[in-house]
Amino acid sequence: MAKTIVSTGRGGVGKSTFAALAVRHLKSPPLLIDADPDQSLAQLLGVDLAAEDVNTISDVLYKLQKPDGYKELGSMPLAEKIEYLLNLSCLYESPRFDMITLGVKWTRGCYCAANNILQSVLPSLARDYAYAVVDSPAGLEHVNRRIVREVDDVFVLIDPSAKALRNARRLSEIAETIGVTYRNLYLVGNHRFSEPAEEKLGELDGAKYLGRIEPDEDVERFDWEGRSLLELPEDSPASLSVRDILQKAGYLSA
Repeated sequence: MAKTIVSTGRGGVGKSTFAALAVRHLKSPPLLIDADPDQSLAQLLGVDLAAEDVNTISDVLYKLQKPDGYKELGSMPLAEKIEYLLNLSCLYESPRFDMITLGVKWTRGCYCAANNILQSVLPSLARDYAYAVVDSPAGLEHVNRRIVREVDDVFVLIDPSAKALRNARRLSEIAETIGVTYRNLYLVGNHRFSEPAEEKLGELDGAKYLGRIEPDEDVERFDWEGRSLLELPEDSPASLSVRDILQKAGYLSA
């Protein structure tokens, strides 16, 4: 069974960067689940999903709602169709990681049956991996849908602002309200944090602060150039700080 990691936080704080850099240090190639509508995780890893002819789950579910959608699959039961299509057209595979992208929120038509099937298909797919890393919006919407039902550790990326702390506190409340269970709630500061700002992070009950992602000019440059963060130099401050954070969380040996 895959150990499930959720990287979350409000837009622009670095949750996708954290997820991408985590790939560098996890011992076994993980399954990445990009649940963020911005869909930036693939770009940070240097992957053009469209050029690779990889669809989002949202694209597949929308096409399935059309009368002529996937007619070539005939009378195959819906559950089998979704599992087949996820593996055939939605799973990006590489030596360093595999990736599934949920895409934008599906709002047209009724996806209740398909959504229920995803609740079993995605966890089943994740069982073939040591780790599943979920890049999630701050509201944990897709965790709420039970597409990811069991979470081991939640890493909340925050910037040095009162709003960020409020959002982190709200996330804890949302998880309790919707019945999402997790073992640990960790706080990770982004590159804008200073030591005085870090002292404020002790104000959130039930969460443990693990450190910050160090400033790194190469991260922004690689993003602009469309280069994979996996190609960062070995001494990259951002990458080394994520390694230290994962080590504190028990994912890497000392």
